[in-house]
Amino acid sequence: MGCTFSGLNALYDAVNGGGDVWINDNRFRVVRQLGEGGFAYVYLVKEVMNDSASGGLAKKLKDPSFVSNDDTYAMKKVLIQNNEQLQLVKEEIHVSSLFNHPNLLPLLDHAIIAVKATQEGSWKHEAFLLFPVHLDGTLVDNAKAMKVKKEFFSTSDVLQIFRQLCAGLKHMHSFDPPYAHNDVKPGNVLITHRKGQTPLAILMDFGSARPARKQIRSRSEALQLQEWASEHCSAPYRAPELWDCPSHTDIDERTDIWSLGCTLYAIMYGVSPFEYVLGESGGSLQLAIVNAQIKWPAGPQPKYPDAFHQFVIWMLQPQAAVRPCIDDILIHVDKLISKFSP
Repeated sequence: MGCTFSGLNALYDAVNGGGDVWINDNRFRVVRQLGEGGFAYVYLVKEVMNDSASGGLAKKLKDPSFVSNDDTYAMKKVLIQNNEQLQLVKEEIHVSSLFNHPNLLPLLDHAIIAVKATQEGSWKHEAFLLFPVHLDGTLVDNAKAMKVKKEFFSTSDVLQIFRQLCAGLKHMHSFDPPYAHNDVKPGNVLITHRKGQTPLAILMDFGSARPARKQIRSRSEALQLQEWASEHCSAPYRAPELWDCPSHTDIDERTDIWSLGCTLYAIMYGVSPFEYVLGESGGSLQLAIVNAQIKWPAGPQPKYPDAFHQFVIWMLQPQAAVRPCIDDILIHVDKLISKFSP
């Protein structure tokens, strides 16, 4: 699935009059593209003030901390072809609206508009989702830049970034029933560098987030879950029970703990603990994951404390029933912070 950016530009100009977008009562000008994936495109936009939008977006937002100092925001545009895609976007909007935490990316506003279909296969709806912008990129962007410079996060920054992710996940896991993010990975972690402070880490993209607890009671239910996970949970960070689900089991939010362990490894070393097999002849990512076959690359000098490796191993228990929960993780990371942070 996908569409060329030149084709998108033509559509964008035709529908939105040259790059200005209205999201409900507020007008935004597209500055540049920030990213894309599938039928979703992310843009840097700047609010255009006018008489009809007295006070603009700032007047609409309940939390003044979300108001941009320079009127710029991130806008996600989703091109929707069918009813299934429409329902997925509506679910993402609903789930995103549930959460309110400083380490979870807030949805500021949204709109879904119907677009006249000009031919078979053309877009039927477009969704616009507005978020605060974080121009320092994701952990993936930072890892690429750091690899070129042969740099690593400091021991203290590793712990503080990771703790922020844990705090955001705890908010999701504390709902009744708990919500799982289902796609915790470096590409969904925004990083903002702050002079003299630990980088700010914010978990984003709740398109795969769902109530965490599922009872699997048949082979068909197990296969259905595996199929859903293959579409919504990134393979290098996907928990073993989502690769090979038993026919009688209970799934819970500890699928996120596995992904969190992989992400801690990636904060340290820039990749997931299992991607090494992709470079091996006959290597199987699934086998490496279900058997928790972790390899430790060369790191900074001096190396990260061995306690960090043990922490990752603790989260990467193939059997979900013995994997820690988010409260256990937070207690442990706080102990590590008190021991290893200056």
